[in-house]
Amino acid sequence: MNYPIIEKPLGDRYYLNGELIPSDGREALDMSMPSDDVKYYETIRIKEGVLLFIEDHLSRLSKSVKGIEDFGVDTDMIASEAKRFLKDIKFEEEGNLRIVLTNDKLVFHICEGFIPSEDVFRSGIATNILNWERVDPNLKVFRGDYKAAVAEAFARNNPYEVLLTDRNNKIYEGSKSNFFAVIGNEVYSAPDDKILICITRNRVLRSLDNIGATLVTGSFTLDELKERGASLFVSSTPFDILPVTYVEGVKFDSVSNPVLTQISREYKAITDKYIKENK
Repeated sequence: MNYPIIEKPLGDRYYLNGELIPSDGREALDMSMPSDDVKYYETIRIKEGVLLFIEDHLSRLSKSVKGIEDFGVDTDMIASEAKRFLKDIKFEEEGNLRIVLTNDKLVFHICEGFIPSEDVFRSGIATNILNWERVDPNLKVFRGDYKAAVAEAFARNNPYEVLLTDRNNKIYEGSKSNFFAVIGNEVYSAPDDKILICITRNRVLRSLDNIGATLVTGSFTLDELKERGASLFVSSTPFDILPVTYVEGVKFDSVSNPVLTQISREYKAITDKYIKENK
């Protein structure tokens, strides 16, 4: 299944190969149509005018390309052009920048995000489950069948996120996030080879070290998580860290978990430090 290069864009101008183009122009319209180009992408959070952890995103983008086509990726140039794009369009809000790379196109556009309100942080999120095992999870490439299955799962009861389960019905990650379970003072995450190593996840792991929590490799079914009295959270570039209150209607007491509160506090400190150093 083919997908367009530009997806859920915002704003009246995009970036294409060094030039600003109007969102209603022929080039933009062409990129809004499905194509069979292999598309590599990253979505980067913009906060206080800073592209959060852009160097990590571009390193992963380069690895994605090398995993399939291995054409040259100039990460320094992409970082410089991305910052210039935000200045040129005078973007001063909080949002998300989508970078899409093909073998002949470099595209930037502001995209719809999942930036949560303070109420969501306080109340947690509802999630659905999709039984789907990803192929090469660390290659960020558009895959039509996967996107269609995720869209169908989101259409049920309009959850905030969809959690993926493997052939043994164990939850291992979210459709756009990493998934964690807190049981006592231990924080569980699926094995690295099953998940996308999210940029935010690396900062979550640093936060665990800072508070003395232990990361354990492991995953569980929904019933097992409920039996163990787990608290759940997801992490992702667009929404940082969010407690999970419901999974397919099953309730979890995640919002008040003290370990999760400490992780969130440490993660915010790491993010604030990065913004201050890169503003």
